Amino acid sequence: MLLTEVARGDQGSFSRVYDAVSGPVLGLVRSVLRDPAQSEEVAQEVLIEVWRTAARFRPDKGSAMTWVMTLAHRRAVDRVRSAQARAEREHKAALLDRTPAYDDVTEQVEARLERQRVRRCLRALTELQREAVTLAYYRGLTYREVAQLLTLPLGTVKTRLRDGLIRLRDCLGVSA
Repeated sequence: MLLTEVARGDQGSFSRVYDAVSGPVLGLVRSVLRDPAQSEEVAQEVLIEVWRTAARFRPDKGSAMTWVMTLAHRRAVDRVRSAQARAEREHKAALLDRTPAYDDVTEQVEARLERQRVRRCLRALTELQREAVTLAYYRGLTYREVAQLLTLPLGTVKTRLRDGLIRLRDCLGVSA
């Protein structure tokens, strides 16, 4: 059992565990958090936790993958709850100050206009590019998961995503 070896400090075993679980962990965390940067941070924290707490794994309670994914899900949910609590604290503080932190109407209008621009640019993509971009960036799937879902080679999915993102960048007028 690899986690038993990891619990003893075997870095080679941890490397194999890392290779086996890092993709699914990142995919799960991204589906909960939606923010790629925070997702990568939480996934890294989970993998560090696996290294540090591998001795706590009990094979009689479930599989190693289930244990790791449970750690990942809990850590991601904790991050969401922490962000919500922080947002609520900030909201209460703003109410106490009686001064709005920003012009709400302007923010809403700008956000709506930005969403409209993104939708218009998404419609300008080919159907294949739009499908790949939507799965990867709106559903939070990894490139490998998109390839499996669409039953396409990983390289094809990467090319579609790259081409689609370039077209989106150009359509939105974002400089590289």
